[in-house]
Amino acid sequence: MTTGDRRSGAAFWRERLAPYAKPDSRRSALDVATSVLPYVALTALMYVTLDVSLLLTLIIAVAAAGFLVRTFIVFHDCAHGSFLRSRRANVWLGTTCGLLVYSPFHSWRHEHAVHHATSGDLDRRGTGDVETLTVAEYARLSEPRRLAYRLFRNPLVMLGAGPIWALLLEPRLVPRWARARYGRQIIATDVALAALVGGLCAAVGWRAVVLVQLPTAMLAGAVGIWMFYVQHQFEDVYWQRREEWNYAEASLRGSSHLQLPKVLQFFTGNIGLHHVHHLNARIPNYNLQRAHDENEIFDGVPTLTLWDGIGAFRLKLYDEEKGRLVSFAEARAGHA
Repeated sequence: MTTGDRRSGAAFWRERLAPYAKPDSRRSALDVATSVLPYVALTALMYVTLDVSLLLTLIIAVAAAGFLVRTFIVFHDCAHGSFLRSRRANVWLGTTCGLLVYSPFHSWRHEHAVHHATSGDLDRRGTGDVETLTVAEYARLSEPRRLAYRLFRNPLVMLGAGPIWALLLEPRLVPRWARARYGRQIIATDVALAALVGGLCAAVGWRAVVLVQLPTAMLAGAVGIWMFYVQHQFEDVYWQRREEWNYAEASLRGSSHLQLPKVLQFFTGNIGLHHVHHLNARIPNYNLQRAHDENEIFDGVPTLTLWDGIGAFRLKLYDEEKGRLVSFAEARAGHA
Protein backbone atom coordinates (compact mmCIF):
# COMPACT_ATOMS: atom_id res chain seq x y z
CA MET A 1 0.00 0.00 0.00
CA THR A 2 1.42 3.36 -1.01
CA THR A 3 1.88 6.43 1.13
CA GLY A 4 -0.95 8.12 -0.75
CA ASP A 5 -3.26 5.22 0.00
CA ARG A 6 -2.38 5.47 3.67
CA ARG A 7 -3.03 9.21 3.74
CA SER A 8 -6.49 8.77 2.25
CA GLY A 9 -7.27 5.66 4.23
CA ALA A 10 -8.92 7.21 7.29
CA ALA A 11 -11.92 4.95 6.72
CA PHE A 12 -9.59 1.97 6.94
CA TRP A 13 -8.09 2.67 10.32
CA ARG A 14 -11.37 3.89 11.78
CA GLU A 15 -13.64 1.17 10.43
CA ARG A 16 -11.43 -1.76 9.46
CA LEU A 17 -9.59 -1.67 12.80
CA ALA A 18 -12.75 -1.14 14.83
CA PRO A 19 -13.33 -4.91 15.45
CA TYR A 20 -9.97 -5.14 17.21
CA ALA A 21 -10.84 -2.22 19.48
CA LYS A 22 -13.36 -4.21 21.51
CA PRO A 23 -12.25 -5.27 24.99
CA ASP A 24 -12.69 -8.93 25.90
CA SER A 25 -13.47 -9.31 29.61
CA ARG A 26 -11.87 -12.74 29.81
CA ARG A 27 -8.68 -11.61 28.10
CA SER A 28 -8.54 -8.51 30.29
CA ALA A 29 -8.98 -10.63 33.42
CA LEU A 30 -6.19 -12.92 32.19
CA ASP A 31 -3.97 -9.87 31.70
CA VAL A 32 -4.54 -8.79 35.30
CA ALA A 33 -3.91 -12.35 36.48
CA THR A 34 -0.59 -12.42 34.61
CA SER A 35 0.60 -8.96 35.59
CA VAL A 36 -0.74 -7.36 38.77
CA LEU A 37 -1.21 -10.57 40.76
CA PRO A 38 2.25 -12.09 40.12
CA TYR A 39 3.89 -8.71 40.73
CA VAL A 40 2.23 -8.40 44.13
CA ALA A 41 2.98 -12.06 44.97
CA LEU A 42 6.65 -11.78 43.95
CA THR A 43 7.03 -8.54 45.90
CA ALA A 44 5.68 -10.29 49.01
CA LEU A 45 8.08 -13.18 48.38
CA MET A 46 10.99 -10.73 48.17
CA TYR A 47 10.20 -9.43 51.65
CA VAL A 48 10.18 -13.01 52.94
CA THR A 49 13.49 -13.92 51.29
CA LEU A 50 15.32 -10.90 52.69
CA ASP A 51 16.02 -12.93 55.83
CA VAL A 52 17.31 -15.81 53.71
CA SER A 53 19.50 -14.23 51.04
CA LEU A 54 19.79 -10.75 49.57
CA LEU A 55 21.06 -12.32 46.34
CA LEU A 56 17.91 -14.46 46.11
CA THR A 57 15.78 -11.36 46.70
CA LEU A 58 17.53 -9.53 43.87
CA ILE A 59 17.09 -12.50 41.54
CA ILE A 60 13.36 -12.48 42.26
CA ALA A 61 13.41 -8.72 41.60
CA VAL A 62 14.21 -9.43 37.93
CA ALA A 63 11.01 -11.45 37.52
CA ALA A 64 9.03 -8.94 39.59
CA ALA A 65 10.25 -6.15 37.32
CA GLY A 66 8.94 -8.03 34.28
CA PHE A 67 5.48 -8.28 35.83
CA LEU A 68 5.65 -4.63 36.88
CA VAL A 69 6.19 -3.72 33.21
CA ARG A 70 3.12 -5.81 32.33
CA THR A 71 1.20 -4.01 35.09
CA PHE A 72 2.18 -0.72 33.47
CA ILE A 73 0.71 -1.96 30.18
CA VAL A 74 -2.62 -2.58 31.96
CA PHE A 75 -2.37 0.94 33.41
CA HIS A 76 -1.56 2.28 29.94
CA ASP A 77 -4.51 0.51 28.28
CA CYS A 78 -6.85 1.77 30.99
CA ALA A 79 -5.64 5.31 30.25
CA HIS A 80 -6.73 4.82 26.63
CA GLY A 81 -10.07 3.40 27.76
CA SER A 82 -9.25 0.24 25.81
CA PHE A 83 -8.86 -2.35 28.54
CA LEU A 84 -12.42 -2.67 29.87
CA ARG A 85 -15.80 -1.85 28.34
CA SER A 86 -16.81 0.47 31.17
CA ARG A 87 -15.18 3.90 31.28
CA ARG A 88 -15.56 3.99 35.05
CA ALA A 89 -13.99 0.55 35.41
CA ASN A 90 -11.02 1.67 33.32
CA VAL A 91 -10.54 4.66 35.61
CA TRP A 92 -10.75 2.62 38.81
CA LEU A 93 -8.44 -0.15 37.60
CA GLY A 94 -6.05 2.38 36.06
CA THR A 95 -5.92 4.39 39.27
CA THR A 96 -5.19 1.24 41.28
CA CYS A 97 -2.47 0.13 38.89
CA GLY A 98 -1.14 3.69 39.00
CA LEU A 99 -0.26 3.20 42.66
CA LEU A 100 1.74 0.09 41.75
CA VAL A 101 3.62 1.89 38.97
CA TYR A 102 4.00 5.11 41.01
CA SER A 103 2.02 7.24 38.53
CA PRO A 104 -1.07 9.48 38.90
CA PHE A 105 -3.63 8.11 36.47
CA HIS A 106 -5.53 11.19 35.32
CA SER A 107 -2.60 13.51 34.58
CA TRP A 108 -0.62 10.70 32.96
CA ARG A 109 -3.63 9.93 30.76
CA HIS A 110 -3.78 13.57 29.67
CA GLU A 111 -0.06 13.83 28.85
CA HIS A 112 -0.14 10.54 26.97
CA ALA A 113 -3.12 11.68 24.91
CA VAL A 114 -1.14 14.77 23.91
CA HIS A 115 1.76 12.49 22.92
CA HIS A 116 -0.52 10.51 20.61
CA ALA A 117 -1.92 13.68 19.08
CA THR A 118 1.49 15.25 18.38
CA SER A 119 3.94 12.35 17.85
CA GLY A 120 6.17 13.07 14.86
CA ASP A 121 5.26 16.77 14.76
CA LEU A 122 8.44 18.86 14.97
CA ASP A 123 6.46 21.95 15.95
CA ARG A 124 4.63 20.30 18.85
CA ARG A 125 7.38 18.46 20.68
CA GLY A 126 7.77 18.41 24.44
CA THR A 127 4.79 16.65 26.00
CA GLY A 128 4.99 12.94 26.76
CA ASP A 129 7.98 12.31 24.51
CA VAL A 130 11.76 11.98 24.69
CA GLU A 131 13.39 15.37 24.13
CA THR A 132 14.85 15.41 20.63
CA LEU A 133 16.57 18.39 19.02
CA THR A 134 17.24 18.99 15.36
CA VAL A 135 20.81 19.40 14.15
CA ALA A 136 20.20 23.12 13.62
CA GLU A 137 18.71 23.59 17.10
CA TYR A 138 21.65 21.81 18.73
CA ALA A 139 24.13 23.98 16.80
CA ARG A 140 22.54 27.11 18.28
CA LEU A 141 22.88 25.94 21.89
CA SER A 142 25.49 27.27 24.29
CA GLU A 143 28.19 24.83 25.38
CA PRO A 144 26.62 24.21 28.83
CA ARG A 145 23.24 23.42 27.24
CA ARG A 146 24.91 21.14 24.68
CA LEU A 147 26.56 19.27 27.54
CA ALA A 148 23.23 18.95 29.34
CA TYR A 149 21.60 17.53 26.19
CA ARG A 150 24.48 15.10 25.61
CA LEU A 151 24.18 13.88 29.19
CA PHE A 152 20.42 13.51 28.89
CA ARG A 153 20.76 11.41 25.72
CA ASN A 154 23.54 9.25 27.21
CA PRO A 155 22.11 5.71 27.72
CA LEU A 156 23.88 5.33 31.08
CA VAL A 157 22.13 8.46 32.35
CA MET A 158 18.85 7.64 30.62
CA LEU A 159 18.64 4.09 31.98
CA GLY A 160 20.49 4.71 35.26
CA ALA A 161 19.15 7.99 36.61
CA GLY A 162 16.11 8.02 34.30
CA PRO A 163 13.95 5.58 36.30
CA ILE A 164 14.52 7.55 39.51
CA TRP A 165 13.30 10.74 37.85
CA ALA A 166 10.61 9.35 35.53
CA LEU A 167 9.10 6.80 37.92
CA LEU A 168 9.78 8.03 41.44
CA LEU A 169 10.28 11.81 41.39
CA GLU A 170 8.63 13.54 38.40
CA PRO A 171 5.17 11.96 38.93
CA ARG A 172 5.14 13.44 42.45
CA LEU A 173 5.26 16.99 41.07
CA VAL A 174 2.35 19.06 39.80
CA PRO A 175 3.31 20.30 36.30
CA ARG A 176 2.72 23.87 35.23
CA TRP A 177 0.11 22.89 32.67
CA ALA A 178 -2.03 21.05 35.23
CA ARG A 179 -5.46 22.38 36.02
CA ALA A 180 -6.58 22.39 39.64
CA ARG A 181 -8.30 19.02 39.39
CA TYR A 182 -5.18 17.36 37.97
CA GLY A 183 -3.15 18.91 40.77
CA ARG A 184 -5.53 17.51 43.38
CA GLN A 185 -5.39 14.05 41.79
CA ILE A 186 -1.58 14.09 41.70
CA ILE A 187 -1.44 15.11 45.35
CA ALA A 188 -4.00 12.43 46.23
CA THR A 189 -1.81 9.83 44.52
CA ASP A 190 1.23 11.12 46.41
CA VAL A 191 -0.63 10.89 49.72
CA ALA A 192 -1.84 7.36 48.97
CA LEU A 193 1.69 6.26 48.02
CA ALA A 194 3.12 7.88 51.14
CA ALA A 195 0.59 5.98 53.23
CA LEU A 196 1.39 2.66 51.50
CA VAL A 197 5.16 3.12 51.75
CA GLY A 198 4.87 4.43 55.30
CA GLY A 199 2.79 1.43 56.29
CA LEU A 200 5.36 -0.94 54.77
CA CYS A 201 8.18 0.87 56.56
CA ALA A 202 6.33 0.58 59.85
CA ALA A 203 5.71 -3.13 59.26
CA VAL A 204 9.09 -4.31 57.94
CA GLY A 205 11.49 -1.37 58.27
CA TRP A 206 12.65 1.21 55.76
CA ARG A 207 15.76 -0.76 54.76
CA ALA A 208 13.65 -3.72 53.71
CA VAL A 209 11.35 -1.44 51.70
CA VAL A 210 14.31 0.10 49.88
CA LEU A 211 15.91 -3.28 49.15
CA VAL A 212 12.67 -4.69 47.76
CA GLN A 213 10.95 -1.79 46.01
CA LEU A 214 13.90 0.11 44.57
CA PRO A 215 15.59 -2.65 42.52
CA THR A 216 12.27 -3.68 40.96
CA ALA A 217 11.34 -0.08 40.16
CA MET A 218 14.77 0.64 38.69
CA LEU A 219 14.77 -2.43 36.46
CA ALA A 220 11.19 -1.97 35.28
CA GLY A 221 11.77 1.75 34.80
CA ALA A 222 14.88 1.16 32.68
CA VAL A 223 13.00 -1.30 30.45
CA GLY A 224 10.08 1.11 30.16
CA ILE A 225 12.31 4.05 29.22
CA TRP A 226 14.12 1.96 26.60
CA MET A 227 10.84 0.74 25.15
CA PHE A 228 9.40 4.23 24.98
CA TYR A 229 12.65 5.52 23.47
CA VAL A 230 12.97 2.95 20.69
CA GLN A 231 9.29 3.24 19.74
CA HIS A 232 9.95 6.68 18.25
CA GLN A 233 13.75 6.88 18.00
CA PHE A 234 15.11 5.04 14.97
CA GLU A 235 17.05 6.14 11.93
CA ASP A 236 14.30 6.71 9.35
CA VAL A 237 11.66 7.86 11.84
CA TYR A 238 8.93 10.18 10.59
CA TRP A 239 9.18 13.82 11.68
CA GLN A 240 7.48 16.70 9.87
CA ARG A 241 6.65 20.32 10.46
CA ARG A 242 3.05 20.88 11.43
CA GLU A 243 1.78 21.95 8.02
CA GLU A 244 3.06 18.69 6.49
CA TRP A 245 2.31 16.42 9.46
CA ASN A 246 -0.19 13.60 8.99
CA TYR A 247 -1.60 11.44 11.79
CA ALA A 248 -1.66 8.16 9.86
CA GLU A 249 1.83 8.69 8.46
CA ALA A 250 3.14 9.53 11.92
CA SER A 251 1.63 6.29 13.23
CA LEU A 252 2.83 4.05 10.43
CA ARG A 253 6.25 5.57 9.79
CA GLY A 254 6.98 7.29 13.10
CA SER A 255 6.27 4.33 15.38
CA SER A 256 8.35 1.19 15.24
CA HIS A 257 7.44 -2.47 15.05
CA LEU A 258 9.91 -3.83 17.59
CA GLN A 259 10.15 -7.58 17.05
CA LEU A 260 11.12 -9.04 20.41
CA PRO A 261 11.61 -12.67 21.46
CA LYS A 262 8.27 -14.08 22.61
CA VAL A 263 9.12 -14.00 26.30
CA LEU A 264 10.03 -10.30 26.08
CA GLN A 265 6.95 -9.60 23.98
CA PHE A 266 4.90 -11.17 26.77
CA PHE A 267 6.46 -9.07 29.53
CA THR A 268 6.15 -5.88 27.48
CA GLY A 269 2.51 -6.54 26.69
CA ASN A 270 2.86 -6.43 22.87
CA ILE A 271 3.64 -2.72 23.03
CA GLY A 272 6.45 -3.33 20.53
CA LEU A 273 3.64 -3.35 17.96
CA HIS A 274 3.62 0.37 18.46
CA HIS A 275 2.63 1.27 14.92
CA VAL A 276 -0.70 -0.52 15.43
CA HIS A 277 -1.20 1.10 18.81
CA HIS A 278 -0.63 4.62 17.46
CA LEU A 279 -2.94 4.12 14.51
CA ASN A 280 -5.76 3.06 16.85
CA ALA A 281 -5.07 3.52 20.57
CA ARG A 282 -8.38 1.87 21.50
CA ILE A 283 -7.05 -1.57 20.56
CA PRO A 284 -6.18 -3.45 23.79
CA ASN A 285 -2.68 -4.88 23.99
CA TYR A 286 -3.84 -8.48 23.51
CA ASN A 287 -5.35 -7.64 20.10
CA LEU A 288 -2.36 -5.77 18.66
CA GLN A 289 -0.63 -8.80 17.15
CA ARG A 290 -3.81 -10.02 15.46
CA ALA A 291 -4.53 -6.56 14.05
CA HIS A 292 -1.01 -6.42 12.64
CA ASP A 293 -1.12 -9.90 11.14
CA GLU A 294 -4.51 -9.52 9.48
CA ASN A 295 -4.15 -6.12 7.80
CA GLU A 296 -1.92 -5.36 4.83
CA ILE A 297 -1.59 -1.68 5.72
CA PHE A 298 1.03 -2.73 8.25
CA ASP A 299 3.24 -4.37 5.63
CA GLY A 300 6.45 -2.41 5.26
CA VAL A 301 6.25 -0.45 8.52
CA PRO A 302 9.62 0.28 10.21
CA THR A 303 10.71 -3.01 11.79
CA LEU A 304 13.44 -3.27 14.40
CA THR A 305 15.08 -6.24 16.05
CA LEU A 306 16.16 -6.28 19.69
CA TRP A 307 19.69 -5.36 18.60
CA ASP A 308 18.42 -2.58 16.36
CA GLY A 309 16.61 -1.21 19.39
CA ILE A 310 19.77 -1.26 21.49
CA GLY A 311 21.76 0.32 18.66
CA ALA A 312 19.24 3.17 18.39
CA PHE A 313 20.86 4.78 21.43
CA ARG A 314 23.59 6.12 19.13
CA LEU A 315 21.02 8.39 17.44
CA LYS A 316 20.90 11.83 19.02
CA LEU A 317 19.60 14.53 16.65
CA TYR A 318 17.08 14.86 13.83
CA ASP A 319 18.56 16.06 10.57
CA GLU A 320 15.78 17.87 8.70
CA GLU A 321 17.80 18.01 5.48
CA LYS A 322 18.38 14.25 5.41
CA GLY A 323 15.04 13.36 6.98
CA ARG A 324 16.45 11.00 9.58
CA LEU A 325 17.96 10.75 13.05
CA VAL A 326 21.74 10.93 13.19
CA SER A 327 24.53 10.54 15.72
CA PHE A 328 26.54 13.48 17.00
CA ALA A 329 29.43 12.36 14.80
CA GLU A 330 27.22 12.21 11.69
CA ALA A 331 25.84 15.66 12.48
CA ARG A 332 29.37 17.10 12.71
CA ALA A 333 30.47 15.40 9.50
CA GLY A 334 27.41 16.49 7.56
CA HIS A 335 27.60 20.11 8.65
CA ALA A 336 31.34 20.70 8.90
